[in-house]
Amino acid sequence: MTLSLPFDFDVLRTFVAVVDNAGFTRAGERIGRTQSTVSLQIKKLEESIGRPVFHRSGRDLMLTSEGEILLVYARQLLHLADEARSRLLEPEIGGIVRLGTPEDFANFYLSSVLASFARSHPQVTLNVNCNFSFALLEGFSKGEFDLVLVKREPAGPLGGVSVWRDVLVWVSAPQLILDPAKPIPLILVSAPDVFRKRALESLQSLKRDWRITYTSVSSEGLLAAVQAGLGVSIMSKDMVPDGLKVLNEEHGLPVLPDTEIALYRAPGRLSRAAELLAEYIALALETPHRQSKIFDRERHATRS
Repeated sequence: MTLSLPFDFDVLRTFVAVVDNAGFTRAGERIGRTQSTVSLQIKKLEESIGRPVFHRSGRDLMLTSEGEILLVYARQLLHLADEARSRLLEPEIGGIVRLGTPEDFANFYLSSVLASFARSHPQVTLNVNCNFSFALLEGFSKGEFDLVLVKREPAGPLGGVSVWRDVLVWVSAPQLILDPAKPIPLILVSAPDVFRKRALESLQSLKRDWRITYTSVSSEGLLAAVQAGLGVSIMSKDMVPDGLKVLNEEHGLPVLPDTEIALYRAPGRLSRAAELLAEYIALALETPHRQSKIFDRERHATRS
């Protein structure tokens, strides 16, 4: 077997797009190629490494063990290539960029993204403000930010670009025992808040009684209340810290619909530094999850 190395970066981008967009057809739409072109590029990739990267079963695609390994390295290679291109082509970009972001999202996902951007553009000063989404949107409307990342309902409100799908779960301290005969104690952000809205609407749909036992203006405050066993809260699935218990239907709680993170840009002409950061964040966050199984809902998407 002869490997065609180094890898074709264009083919690697297609491979990652197929994984992250759940199929050949949607990947093609995302990267501006036809489904047949995407299929040919995946075939080229598999021929170059001498192994399949996907198992194909009807409408389902599943990464092979080799595909899972390649996905990790493909992301790293593409990220380094993009960082190198930015550094070489626009090394002297400078200025201040005012970014607003939810605190938990910044701590869990955004720190490495911003650190990488800072290495690529050392003359840019990042002014980052962490707050709840409703406060960020209020500041954004007053012109206090160049860019904001906010949690919101999928596809709404108008404006902004979705960059992250947020899977939500119920969480509590292990010592908290829910009594089905009593209202569920809730730990939530004050209104308006999309997580609060999700919690209350989901419980109302089950006609399940609830009472709010604790509110806070700090993500750390909410977490401390949950850890102390004061009640149940909602968190992003990937952000649940060790020591908390994820609750589900067996505990009398409904499945929560997903929310999303959207990126908003200030109206008018942004500085080049702000435009670059927006592009950098969107690129980094559009491939958030490594997936071992992906589903293509379009019948012809898996044909090669």
